[in-house]
This record gives sequence, C-alpha cells and structure tokens, in this order.
Amino acid sequence: MKSIVFTGGGTAGHIMPNIAIIKELIGNYNIYYIGSNGMEKEIVSRYPEIKFLEIPSVKFRRSLTPKNLLIPFKLAKAITIAKKHLRLISPSLIFSKGGYVSLPTCIAGKQLHIPVITHESDMTLGLANKIIAHFADKVCCSFESTTQGKEKYIHTGSPIRQEIIKGNKYIVLQRHNIHNNLPNILVVGGSLGATTINRVIRESLSLLKGYNIFHITGKGNIDNAIHSSNYHQLEFATDIENYMAAADVCISRAGSNAIFELLATRTPMILIPLPKTTASRGDQVDNAEYFKSKHFATVIPQDTLSPDTLINNIKQTLSKHNFYVSHMNKSSNSIGNHTIINIMKEYL
Repeated sequence: MKSIVFTGGGTAGHIMPNIAIIKELIGNYNIYYIGSNGMEKEIVSRYPEIKFLEIPSVKFRRSLTPKNLLIPFKLAKAITIAKKHLRLISPSLIFSKGGYVSLPTCIAGKQLHIPVITHESDMTLGLANKIIAHFADKVCCSFESTTQGKEKYIHTGSPIRQEIIKGNKYIVLQRHNIHNNLPNILVVGGSLGATTINRVIRESLSLLKGYNIFHITGKGNIDNAIHSSNYHQLEFATDIENYMAAADVCISRAGSNAIFELLATRTPMILIPLPKTTASRGDQVDNAEYFKSKHFATVIPQDTLSPDTLINNIKQTLSKHNFYVSHMNKSSNSIGNHTIINIMKEYL
C-alpha cells in the first residue's frame, strides 16, 4: 500500500482541512502526519489510523528581532529530522496545508525527489506557502483569484469535513435545554480564541436578550461570573457542525477554514477579520471582503466593533437571512475534497 505524508499546523485552519482529506483516503493508503508538538499533535492523536511523526516548528517572525538570526540553524535541524522520517516512510506524495511546520517537511521532500502538493486556503499565500510554492508540483487554492496567471496553481475549493454538512441543530437545543423560538447566534473566535470579540460579546449581553447566544470562547476564556439563561459558553465544540446547523447567524473571525465551512452549511456570517498587524499579513481582511462582495457575509472592521455596531449588524443580517442563503446556494466549487484528491492521485 502506498504512503502519503500530510503536514501543516499551528492553528486549526492548517490542520482540519488535512483531516478532511485524510478521512477520505484512510483504508486505501498508509497515512502519516509530520508536525510539531503542538495543536496538530493533539488533534491527530484522536485518529489512531494516522501515524504522527514529530519535528520542531520553526517560527518566522515578521518583526525584526535577534531571534531571527537563529532561524537558519533551527530550520536546518528540522529539515534533517524531517528527512530521516521521510527516508523511513518512503512516501509517494507529501500534501501540505501550510503553517511554519510544513516548510521543513516540504523542503526535505523536495531534496528527496518526493512530489509535493500544497494547498492555500486564503486569498493570498502565507509565508510558508510562498516558499513552498516555488518548488511544489501543484498549488491548490480555495479562491479562484489566487490562481490567476500562475500555471501550476489550480482552483480546487477548500477541503471540508463531510460531517460539517450533516449537523443536527436539535442536539444543541436539547443539550442547552432551549425551548424558545428566539434566533440562534453562534460566536466563534477561531481555534486560539479572540479576546476582542469575547469582550464585546459580553459587553453586549444586555442588548442580546432576544437571542440564544452560543459563544465558543477558546481555551481558558470561560467567564464563570456571567449567569444568563440565553448565554451559553463553551471553550470549544467537538461537534461544531451541530452548532452551525443550529445557527441563524454566525459571528466569526475570517479565517478561510471557518468561513468556507459556514459557506458549506449555508450559514449567514458577520465577519470580524483579524486586522493587518505585525502578527497578521491581513489575509482575513481580504477573505472577509471577498465574502462580502459575494453576498455571503457582512463585515465589521475590528476597530469599529462595539455593542451598537454588533447588534445593528445582527438585526440587519437576520432581516436579510434569505438573501444571504440564496447567494450561498449559487456558489460553486466551495467544497474541494474530490478535486484535490483527484490531483493527488496523479502522483500516486
């Protein structure tokens, strides 16, 4: 049986799309995952069919700092370890989902003449994928505009877990003992949480009494001092598909993985993109504006986020719910699993 190595990590957006593809390949291929001792290791450990191999993650800092002087040495060490793993596995293909941890594995694979396919979920390539794209055999893209004028770039759509579109809202309503007909608002800040969104949601609770609020706060961000019958806090949801099914509107960051899942579930969105800073290249701003232009979402820039702007956007989005859903129903090629797998099979 042929072997495939997957890599990518740091946030759920670099991991869960890999899991979506892996689930459709298990049983037909030996599946390995090369990543760091971080979120990817914890998530992959839930799947005994996947063999996890560890390498150190090498973070590239956008700001000028003396720590950047150590990057070449750390990267060389990580490449050496990745190369040892790859020699033992002898995979037919490496599939990368980006993130800093993917770079050593892809470089090692190229040095060993192993085909490399990478996938970029955002409109613009992240730093690791910019480097990988130079030598990758194919670059799969969620957004069609990313491919323009680039020969080996292919518009595939985004990898989406099949369970995402099979959610059951009644599981959530029963879990939280909800028996009213109030609109359901889902709030997600991404796998690492979102401090600003969490704060403004809580400041807005007096204005949100006419809604059921499901607030996924991120690890360690539960506020036990808040007691409200319509406000339900969770650090994370292992069955996010059921919460998406229950939601009339979702308030979210604009990471590509999250927004393509919301598109797949036809859930109207209020997007609060992470602004361009030393910690972000502004990819979420681009993603959000694209979804707004397609009438999938409304957008609140973080610097204008307040209880008033939040409640006004909730009311507006709910009033135009059918408008947003009708435009999402017209979208095509948003779920990219089969297209990506067919490209992978060209190298297997």
